Amino acid sequence: MSIIRNAATAAVLGMAFVGASVTANAADYTLRIQTHLSAESLNGKNAQQFADDVERMSGGRIDIEMFYSSSVVKSTETFDAAANGVLDGDMTGGAYQTGKNPAFQFVGDIMGGYDTPWQQYSWLYYGGGMEAAQKLYNSYGMQLIGWWIPGQESLSSSKPLPGPDALKDWKFRSPPGLETEIFAELGASPIVMDFGEVFSALETKIIDGADASNITTNDSIGIYDLVKHTTYPGFHSMPSDHLAINKDVWDDLPDDLKAIVEVAMEKLSFRNSLSFQVEMGKSATQLQKEGVILYNWSEKDREAFRTFAQKKWQEWGDKTPEARSLVDSHVSFMKEIGLLK
Repeated sequence: MSIIRNAATAAVLGMAFVGASVTANAADYTLRIQTHLSAESLNGKNAQQFADDVERMSGGRIDIEMFYSSSVVKSTETFDAAANGVLDGDMTGGAYQTGKNPAFQFVGDIMGGYDTPWQQYSWLYYGGGMEAAQKLYNSYGMQLIGWWIPGQESLSSSKPLPGPDALKDWKFRSPPGLETEIFAELGASPIVMDFGEVFSALETKIIDGADASNITTNDSIGIYDLVKHTTYPGFHSMPSDHLAINKDVWDDLPDDLKAIVEVAMEKLSFRNSLSFQVEMGKSATQLQKEGVILYNWSEKDREAFRTFAQKKWQEWGDKTPEARSLVDSHVSFMKEIGLLK
């Protein structure tokens, strides 16, 4: 009887310990976040590190479920899915939401604005950018947590691209919106098409070149097997991907957990920009060995592009009060740091 009783007691205690362990490991909060990037990409690996950092620093109180490659909803629908509670967080980019409000262009891709990720982060954290952007996000039921910026994108071409004059009649893939308008003003012939169509369009010579992504990503999808000219370092486009969380979900988090998410996001920003700086440098070095010609536009040429871009910033700024607020904020800060006169 004693043996049976002891065995039963041990079993009950064992179950209690299992239950206690499960309770101790159960998260108080779960954040379901989608990114358009793949888990295997450098961005995707950095995003997973962010999730791991939050879980570790919170002692398991926050569990982050990452959904990669827009596996729940389309990339352009991620923001609304988070705002409506299908997801909790959006890790795509503000530029996807310009149809909602043109102001999102200026938290997604300023086009011809900042030279480095660090300048762009500086506007967000020290130039009044977060406060201005937060009003926009909050009006759509979302909370902007931060940005992660790989760096300048590179134009790829079957023809030389030594400066602005080379853009005349240059037929290239462009994303829709502000960029298309700027390049058209410069005499180029932008053709809007999906990112996934770029390789075949270059292969069949439907286009002469493409604004696809940064030099490392361009290389990874085989663009430089087809064309041998590219701008590097880039100058025209430096998209900011964001982390935006449903505002009700965010407001429900205790202050200490909010701080953990914010700090982890700043680490992601720092590490993502640094890791891409390294990888883009490696790509540029290797591609030159393979015969790809790199064009580093002069300060004068960059200024010419920025002058055209500024005209379009102002036109877009007139579309909504929110867009005007963000454009004015960027211009004021760029003047403070000497990017604009």
